[in-house]
Amino acid sequence: MALDPDRLLQLPPQETRHSFTKRDTILYALGVGADDLRFVYEKGLQALPSMAVVLAYPGFFWQDPAYGISWQKILHGETSVELFATLPTEGDLLGRTCIDAIFDKGVDKGAIILTSRRIENSTGIHLATVRNTLLLRGDGGFGGQADGAPRPRPLPDDRAPDHVVKLPTDEKQALIYRLSGDYNPLHADLDVARAAGFPRPILHGLCTYGIAGRAVLSALCGNDPTLLKRMDVRFSSPVFPGETIRVEIWREDGDRAAFRATAEERSVVVLNNGYAEMAPS
Repeated sequence: MALDPDRLLQLPPQETRHSFTKRDTILYALGVGADDLRFVYEKGLQALPSMAVVLAYPGFFWQDPAYGISWQKILHGETSVELFATLPTEGDLLGRTCIDAIFDKGVDKGAIILTSRRIENSTGIHLATVRNTLLLRGDGGFGGQADGAPRPRPLPDDRAPDHVVKLPTDEKQALIYRLSGDYNPLHADLDVARAAGFPRPILHGLCTYGIAGRAVLSALCGNDPTLLKRMDVRFSSPVFPGETIRVEIWREDGDRAAFRATAEERSVVVLNNGYAEMAPS
């Protein structure tokens, strides 16, 4: 079955129910390298804002032939988390995942699909919305429109960053992070990684996102998770476990900031066009 954008856009939201405990909250924090006790100790435990990416996650449903997508050629392009309430450290959640838009970049460039996941607690309070941009490298040329596709946010090019935060990753980082639900063998199995063209397993992109989130939270929010309201990134290149992630942050007008992350040892940008919003000061 070929990609049918009209049918996909008319699909009802996919509902996912998720029960999690303080142990899961701590495990996520350890997976992104946190060592601040407020995020890894049950006494006074707080959830990292970036944990929204693993809450009420519907799984990799694109393998279902009903979607008509060449799932083997999907690339995760961007992620955005917008927070409307403080994330709980345990509880029962409901996620509603929708396909919001599909853009046709042409046969040679593929298609872009935008999804969103609204996360609510058991009483219906809207906690967060997670948005993802996927590049469908094998599904372009279906006759759709290219206009309106998301554009990257520019980074300041006329001044040095206001903050630089360097965070090391552990050689076992991917093995810990995968316990939060992403069991793709690319991040654990040497043979799978080599078959994909990498010399060794790579870090999950959303783990890199969480590590950059720690840098933003520390530099701009004093590690207070109630103050970070939004964080967007564009994925540029993978990180290898054991590398140091260098996060450059530029303060902007109001309670906003731009950032990017680099694998310091290779001088390779791994997250680009980052954007963050904080609670009004």
